[in-house]
Amino acid sequence: MRGFEFRSRPITLKYRPVNGADRNQGWCIDGKFFRVGSSRVRMMAVTYGPFPGGWPEDFSKDFQRIAAAGFRAIRLYQMPDVRLLDAAHAAGLWVFGGLKWGQNADFVNHPGLLTAARVSLVEALRETAGHPALAGCYVGNEIPADLVRWMGPLRVRRAIEDLIALGRETAPRLLFAYANYPSTEYLEPENADFTAFNVYLEDPAAFRSYIKRLHHIAGDRPLVISEFGMDSRRNGLEKQAEVLCWATKISHEEESAGTTLYAWSDRWWNAGAEVMDWDFGLIDREGNDKPALAALASLLHEDRPIVKESCPLFSVIICTRNGRARIGRCLQAAQAMDGGSYEIIVVDDGSDDGTGDAVAADFPGVRLIRLAPSGLSTARNAGAAQARGDIFAFTDDDCEPDREWLLRLQRVFATGRYAAVGGPNLPPAPRSWEEAVVCAAPGAPSHVMLDDEEAEHLPGCNLAVTRAAFVEIGGFDPMFRTAGDDVDFCWRLREAGHRLGFAPGAFVWHWRRPSVRAFLRQQRGYGAAERLLIAKHPGKFSKRGGARWEGFVYGGGAVRVMAGSIIYHGRMGMAGYQSVINRMLPLRGIATPFDRWHARLALCLVENLIPRIRAWHRSRTLILGCHCREPRELSADPAPTREFAISGKSRDALLARLLDEGWQPCGPTEAWDAKHNGARILLATSYDGEGSSHVLVRVQSADPCLKLPLS
Repeated sequence: MRGFEFRSRPITLKYRPVNGADRNQGWCIDGKFFRVGSSRVRMMAVTYGPFPGGWPEDFSKDFQRIAAAGFRAIRLYQMPDVRLLDAAHAAGLWVFGGLKWGQNADFVNHPGLLTAARVSLVEALRETAGHPALAGCYVGNEIPADLVRWMGPLRVRRAIEDLIALGRETAPRLLFAYANYPSTEYLEPENADFTAFNVYLEDPAAFRSYIKRLHHIAGDRPLVISEFGMDSRRNGLEKQAEVLCWATKISHEEESAGTTLYAWSDRWWNAGAEVMDWDFGLIDREGNDKPALAALASLLHEDRPIVKESCPLFSVIICTRNGRARIGRCLQAAQAMDGGSYEIIVVDDGSDDGTGDAVAADFPGVRLIRLAPSGLSTARNAGAAQARGDIFAFTDDDCEPDREWLLRLQRVFATGRYAAVGGPNLPPAPRSWEEAVVCAAPGAPSHVMLDDEEAEHLPGCNLAVTRAAFVEIGGFDPMFRTAGDDVDFCWRLREAGHRLGFAPGAFVWHWRRPSVRAFLRQQRGYGAAERLLIAKHPGKFSKRGGARWEGFVYGGGAVRVMAGSIIYHGRMGMAGYQSVINRMLPLRGIATPFDRWHARLALCLVENLIPRIRAWHRSRTLILGCHCREPRELSADPAPTREFAISGKSRDALLARLLDEGWQPCGPTEAWDAKHNGARILLATSYDGEGSSHVLVRVQSADPCLKLPLS
């Protein structure tokens, strides 16, 4: 919890990488994906253990079979010891450990559970953090939804974040995440390295659709399916093989950064006993292969984006003005792209710093168009007029397209549903505290989504459009010389009946302004562009000048519960999919190396200046009041409450008894389960980790003598 300080003694790691080259071989975040060294990799993993009787005496046989099947990693539900890591390293496997702690009990009101978790994490990492086989750690797994409601979603989220922060401080080389699940969608930690969800959907269309949703919950960071499995006892061996194969393929097609299959063996130990009534393993209880293991072999080795063999010709159009210091990195990245046939066109919009000469000298294979100073829209139109491709892919000189950018755009174009497609624009790791503030601030180019697949707006730095649609609407409007052109272009595409698609893995690295001063100057330009947009599209703006988006503006941060958030819990907190309802979606946080008081103060100042600067240059309007990124937590309801526990009965049985006695379910967004004559009640199940449990009861009532029908 926030405010709780944990100070450990100085840590001496048993394994310590000896040089930078060794460190570079660990797992790193590569935009929406992972990288090991210079190679992009998918996290193809299988869960391993815990087993009845504990770990086997010899891991080598299992690990060699796992590696031979095509898996790269194993996921554990406890922290590994050195013996396990040595065996994994010998087999060429990476290990993602799992912190085992009292997460299924009320650790907010019993802080000793959280303290023990922190101690366990530090002690485990002290022994293993530098081991070459250890890639990362899950600090928690599926904290039950009813227990999260009991403790408070924001408190639980912050407890998870504190564990991640402690782990990263102890072992900066490793990746950290929390294994979430649909019943607490809102519980995403802000500071995780990647978003991980355990998903069990046995319908391929529903599974594909939910992955698309999860990409938006993940924001800028990679998405991992951290558990997916099928019980062969109830569904049969052939059905298990079929389902695991399509799930692995769909997860790959929909641009997840990895998939973890559950589980390696049918032998499973949980809550103090062996689980005998289901069989999720890829091998049976005697160690024999199931059909699923062989069926998965070809899919587990697939790394590259899955696209059609024939791709249309892309024309990559990059407009620049006085971008000599930036254009080199952009063109180097563009020339290194995969994706079949494409050409690169640079339009030099009247540069006086030698940009055009530098492009001609250093990149002879790039087509160069020189213009007198004409503005961004005119430059983009000039590039399109000279393009030979079937699809025009626009980006900016301060961007570096990912190597697989065009491949992933093509995958969405191939559906035939969209005239334009784009993806995220991600800020590279900041190099200074000012860059960190700019990366975290609102006002950067963002995509606006109508749903999980269709966009309302795609920023011009990552926007591809078919030639036919571009010609039909007449290209970009030359009245927009520095900004606003992409907003107008997308609105006109949609007015003409075209649809805009989104490819979550088709990202470009987009360098933000290097200083706060330069960023605020950019906001001034955005305000002036909005003035032009209001004149052309008055119905798209409110009376105060704010854009009336039909969809949601995504700011790059993981979608998570915040102070004042409304959460859809469903009837008595039992909805299978529980989401947060935020009209303003979260932004990125300040990068950890620069998260200091002066950076937070500067970010607060910038967040309050941006709307004022834009409003003044948009309509000469002054805005009063103060903005706060995350409002203070609401004070507790002053009505008296009492709490107690009941053993020997289940939560479901107690809720059913309450309904039989005339209690009514509370609303789907309320933090209580049921109500009756002004009283409210909340129930949650707390587990002790050894199979026993009790039900926690919280009652709010003005009548201290209220009798509850819970006997």
